[in-house]
Amino acid sequence: MPDSSTTSKATRAGNYFISNYPPFSFWKEDQEQIVLDAYATPHEGEPPALGLYHHIPFCRKRCHFCYFRVYTDKNADDIKHYLDCTVRELETMSRKPLIEGRKPHFVYFGGGTPSYLSPKQLTELTDRMKALLPWDAAEEIAFEAEPGTLNPNKVKAIKDIGVTRLSLGIENFDDRILEINGRAHRTKEVYRAYERIREEGFDQVNIDLIAGMLEETEENWQRNIEKTLELQPDSVTIYQMEVPYNTGIYKDMKASGSLVAPIADWETKRRWVKDAFAALEADGYTISSGYTAVKNPERTKFIYRDALWGGADLLGIGVASISHAKGVHYQNLTEIEDYDKALDAGQLPIKRALQTTEEERMIREFILLMKLGHVKTSHFTDKFGVDILDKFSGQLAAIQEEGLLTVENGEILLNRDGLLCVDNLLHDFFLPQHVTDRIV
Repeated sequence: MPDSSTTSKATRAGNYFISNYPPFSFWKEDQEQIVLDAYATPHEGEPPALGLYHHIPFCRKRCHFCYFRVYTDKNADDIKHYLDCTVRELETMSRKPLIEGRKPHFVYFGGGTPSYLSPKQLTELTDRMKALLPWDAAEEIAFEAEPGTLNPNKVKAIKDIGVTRLSLGIENFDDRILEINGRAHRTKEVYRAYERIREEGFDQVNIDLIAGMLEETEENWQRNIEKTLELQPDSVTIYQMEVPYNTGIYKDMKASGSLVAPIADWETKRRWVKDAFAALEADGYTISSGYTAVKNPERTKFIYRDALWGGADLLGIGVASISHAKGVHYQNLTEIEDYDKALDAGQLPIKRALQTTEEERMIREFILLMKLGHVKTSHFTDKFGVDILDKFSGQLAAIQEEGLLTVENGEILLNRDGLLCVDNLLHDFFLPQHVTDRIV
């Protein structure tokens, strides 16, 4: 795991954000059969919620901190061929017994930059997707956008295809910091895009910020908080900057022989997020996870997050996308050329997979729900027949001794300091064979 177990330590290379369990490094190649077996029959009894994820891997520019599968060199024909392939993949998967007849509870377009696509591309793609797997029962259609890609026609097209939750990747309000970190947009584009988005009347508008970007300062972070409060988005998501091994920042570190990333240390980043959360709370927001503040918890939901963390099936479409199907985790091929070739050959584009055990599924759900800051013990008794207070007694006692959580009336509650370092705490709940410094 990244060397951040003590908040005063500098940021070093590695992933701190835990998005799944067991870690991706334990997923194996040549496991296509377990995926086919999972899709071969429906769930017994009532199936869990079904989510649909579509990966759009195209960007105007690759950020220096980005570790996702993205491309900045594809032309219109390349993009068309890729989108055709994703529809072909969805057509194949929608006919599988596990999926056939079910409708998505949520749909998520991630990237890359989904808003990189033209209005025509977006409309044609989503019309074809809806014909295969109708969205009329979906509670949320979420969509990631980069401010510089959002002209009025694009914003209208995004609204017209049914998007209910638009997430705007602002990251920082300072042009110099945006440039240093490799972002394609500038602050002027942020305000233009935000005005257009509000005019279209999306149900929910989220903005993303990153604490600890290259050359970020105390003064800059305070300005970010002030400008966020001026915009009054429905929700704010704040990530603490990490430096995974496949980022431009890490490549520069490696070339210079540096072990420490040239960004804020963990203590500073956590304090900055804590300050932001305090300011947002003072303005009427509610903190709903270790990363998110919402203006109105009754109206503003994040269905994708809550359903996924609660054990939903996820059908991931596109290069490098992640899926979960009946206890099987798998990832698609991670190079667009390999992905396209597999679909052209009529094959499933699977790179690696893992069949999980009941215990691993229970741990996955527990550690992901812990990121919300509160976990009801009765949920695990009812769903898995496990007393988590007994199973994790040692780990919970140690965290409680650090003053980061309490157990009250059958609920595990992380306080604010615990919530801000929750990803670091979660490694304590891994099975011994999964404790590793490589989680991707």
